[in-house]
Amino acid sequence: MRPAGPDTPQADTPKTDTPEPDTPQADAPEADVLIVGYGPIGQVLSILLATRGWRVLVVERWENPYTLPRATSFDGETARTLASLGVAGSYPEIGLPADAYDWRNAEGRSLLRVELAERGAHGWPETTTMHQPALEAVLCARAERLPNLRVLRGYGATGLVDHGAGVELTATDAAGGRLRCAASWVVGCDGANSFVRDHIGVRTTDLGFSFDWLLCDVVLHEPRVFSPLNVQHCDPDRPTTAVGSGPGRRRWEFMRLPGESVAELNRAETAWRLLGRFDVTPENATLQRHTVYSFQAAWADEWRRGRVLLAGDAAHLMPPFTGQGMCAGIRDVLNLSWKLDLVLRGAADERLLDSYPRERVDHVREAIDTAVRLGRVLCVTDAATAASRDASLLAGVRADTGRGRQQGAGPPLRTGLLYTGIGTAPVPPAGEVMPQGRVRREGVTGLFDEVVGTGPVLLGSADPAAALEESQLTFLAGLGTPLVYMVAGDAEAAAGAVVDVDEVYLPLLRAARARFLLVRPDHHIYGAARTSRELIALVDQFRSGLLE
Repeated sequence: MRPAGPDTPQADTPKTDTPEPDTPQADAPEADVLIVGYGPIGQVLSILLATRGWRVLVVERWENPYTLPRATSFDGETARTLASLGVAGSYPEIGLPADAYDWRNAEGRSLLRVELAERGAHGWPETTTMHQPALEAVLCARAERLPNLRVLRGYGATGLVDHGAGVELTATDAAGGRLRCAASWVVGCDGANSFVRDHIGVRTTDLGFSFDWLLCDVVLHEPRVFSPLNVQHCDPDRPTTAVGSGPGRRRWEFMRLPGESVAELNRAETAWRLLGRFDVTPENATLQRHTVYSFQAAWADEWRRGRVLLAGDAAHLMPPFTGQGMCAGIRDVLNLSWKLDLVLRGAADERLLDSYPRERVDHVREAIDTAVRLGRVLCVTDAATAASRDASLLAGVRADTGRGRQQGAGPPLRTGLLYTGIGTAPVPPAGEVMPQGRVRREGVTGLFDEVVGTGPVLLGSADPAAALEESQLTFLAGLGTPLVYMVAGDAEAAAGAVVDVDEVYLPLLRAARARFLLVRPDHHIYGAARTSRELIALVDQFRSGLLE
């Protein structure tokens, strides 16, 4: 994979002096997990593992954090994951919720529109536009409070050997000083130009869908309201993207036209000329950056080889039109982190990690396919083709009353660690994403993850503890699984019961015709049970799935 543009630091990355190492060859402390790359994906993975008590070592080739924005938004599921790290209090300084995402033709008529709820299925805004350096700063501050997480900046990975029982990575600084890092597992979160992926010889599948765009990051001198906040201008004269990128900031992107050179497009004068269409001038804004980038639609053919795994841009790249690049990477590490945790604890066989790529690659390919389809809507420069597109999409908008739609909790898993009953296929609602609402326990009201925990969680309209035998209770306790008795209204008088304040969980149980749901730490439902006997079988199959 080649550089994917705004999500990959290029030549404008600040260069700093690297301090001399203590010795020409310094040995770093052993770690349970070594992560290569400390962008948002590596940051989130390192915190998820360190908060579970594991020794985490990160090597990052850049001496200082990248100071310019790359990704510009995250979805409600990502907000939920970030909140579980304890950083939700910083959301106002990181970003702003988006109201809608509108696709307009050259005349300004809406071709496609997605309404975005301020509180979606995950309990957070469906889309938050953000300033990535602010997010990374908040994650860095969180990581610094974890004594078992160490970050070595200024060291680029130069060697990697999987010994079978562990992995050794060699990293080198700018002065040629080397260190050797030993760990049980290595995860490459090192971006589009991943050393880890290339070193282990993983091939990629590239759909060949790529265009050049001029990216302009702008800081506005005065507050300005944009509604909808995110717009795609499907104008064949110049396809253009305009999106929020955090408080007081906005990004415009302009597609390179046929016959136009990259050098001609990538000039400050060109940027200001194109921005002038939106009343953005040197008098009312600062052009923080302009650069031409090319997006890609590609994924790695393998995400695990032995004790080496890939995540984020090292594993996949997608066009920016769904805003899912960073979100997909965070889904990767949420899926991977709890499985690595169980394997390191000895509570699961390492073959459980094979389910990580099986579960994630389908989601990633679906997201890439969607982004490509949307890109084909936008990246049209022929007037006749654009007119045909407009007519087709406008007819669809009229048929749908033009109201658009809201996003759901997320795509279900169709394979992997899911309850199959006595068959081989998942039994509904296994694989579905568990939404999040507010609950109340012992007088404390908040989102489910805050009040109960992030999983695995066993909840039911009856007391799960009373329905299980001792062996199942012991197994679940060993995983730290909360057993949640959900009740409605004022029924919390029952000892330890949790009130379904927003009426999310009890209706979900009724819709599934179930009394119990076992939910994985990544919020996907493992399986449902109608009776105590079925619940015992479900828990036993979950245990077998971890160990076989």
